[in-house]
Amino acid sequence: MLQTKDLAVVILNWNGKALLEQFLPSVIKYSNDAVIYVADNASTDDSVEFIAKTFPMVKVIKNTENGGYAKGYNEALQHVEEPLLCLLNSDIEVTKNWLQPIVSEFSANENTAIIQPKILDFKNKSLFEYAGAAGGFIDKYGYPYCRGRIFDTIEQDNGQYNDTRDIFWASGACLFIRKSVFRTLKGFDESYFAHMEEIDLCWRAFNANYTIKYVGTSTVNHVGGATLSNTNPRKTYLNFRNSLFTLLKNTDSKVFVRIVARMLLDGVAGVRFLFQLKPAFFLAILKAHFSFYSNLPRLIKQRNLLSQRANYYESNSIVWSYFIKNRRTF
Repeated sequence: MLQTKDLAVVILNWNGKALLEQFLPSVIKYSNDAVIYVADNASTDDSVEFIAKTFPMVKVIKNTENGGYAKGYNEALQHVEEPLLCLLNSDIEVTKNWLQPIVSEFSANENTAIIQPKILDFKNKSLFEYAGAAGGFIDKYGYPYCRGRIFDTIEQDNGQYNDTRDIFWASGACLFIRKSVFRTLKGFDESYFAHMEEIDLCWRAFNANYTIKYVGTSTVNHVGGATLSNTNPRKTYLNFRNSLFTLLKNTDSKVFVRIVARMLLDGVAGVRFLFQLKPAFFLAILKAHFSFYSNLPRLIKQRNLLSQRANYYESNSIVWSYFIKNRRTF
């Protein structure tokens, strides 16, 4: 029977002293006997010294460089021995009893490999938060969406997702995973740097016949955008590029059709940015596509080493459902 002492809460940090000062106390208060780590991505502020002085019960792992989310966790988790891992953003406030339902689910179901809790908006706790909400899904063209959030439409939390159910992907803002599964999957794809790497990880887990679950009786509150804002074209570039990476690596035998359709839809998004007088975002999509082309040989090699499964999507096209049929909720 797994217990909270078998769980490591690992917070990735880069120059985030202010976030640690604000949110680490809630993690310490409500994590019972779980082991808490801060994995520092070669910060240039005094984060590490601050932790040692203020929170001596927290273990610090010093990464050699700032390799982003993917490489940062891959490097840090080599030093963690607990059988259950919680990858937790530094801008998350946890709540009372957030760990017990998660550990119980892992104990009850051996094939459950990855779990996400309910993620609410720290600034307005009556709303779901963009990055994960009540569990993630993906459409046939690789567009991610969530229960509680489709594109920019966010639902209120009225208890409608207080369940436990299978999902397709769990948010990297608060992602629980068995250490053995993380190692079997060889961790995150470090070429992503940041954004979409958790969806790629979950897709590879799905293709390997693992189960990913949402547990709505565990709640955390996420600031979101504390490290890279939605108004930053860099984020648009990473999201569009990494989404194409993920689709090519993991989708089923209709990969060519799906990639072509996705790139056409990306083109529509780019034109929309131009009409909105946001040329930097149009250029970000263009740059993402050129990066995808240059990475094709590597991605095809990766695809050939991975397994793929059909029937991975809940919606044929979330773009069609949202923009044409005007569906706004899951």
